[in-house]
Amino acid sequence: QSAHRAGLRSFIRYGWRWCWRVAAFVTIFNTVSTGLAVYRNKTTISNFASAGAFTGALFRMHLGLQGLAGGFVFGTAFGIPAGGLLMIMQKLAGETLQEKRNRERGELYEQKLAEWQSRLSVTEVLGQTESNAEGGPETETARE
Repeated sequence: QSAHRAGLRSFIRYGWRWCWRVAAFVTIFNTVSTGLAVYRNKTTISNFASAGAFTGALFRMHLGLQGLAGGFVFGTAFGIPAGGLLMIMQKLAGETLQEKRNRERGELYEQKLAEWQSRLSVTEVLGQTESNAEGGPETETARE
């Protein structure tokens, strides 16, 4: 029981030290890969490799040029399988993020188009009503 408590204390103590680093790494990796996917309008392994290289280099920059190069290489080496795994999981789910984004964009376009057409038809009806209202008294006064 005392060994269990000691292990738990160590996990909390050292886990906290690594927790924020892992969270920062994952946040930067996902931000860069998502940004590249949105900018290029497609999701590829190269996006994940670039995101891993950038993040790895960023985290090893404080070690000098060798650390920067090592972080770049290891980030790329770990970004490729991570990206491949994510892309495979999306394919197994039935719809990739790119397909979902395009579908939602199309649905939003159709919705806005329908709304615009309905507003346009209301404007046309109002225009006809105004022209009938203006034309009606003029024709009656012309008859008199």
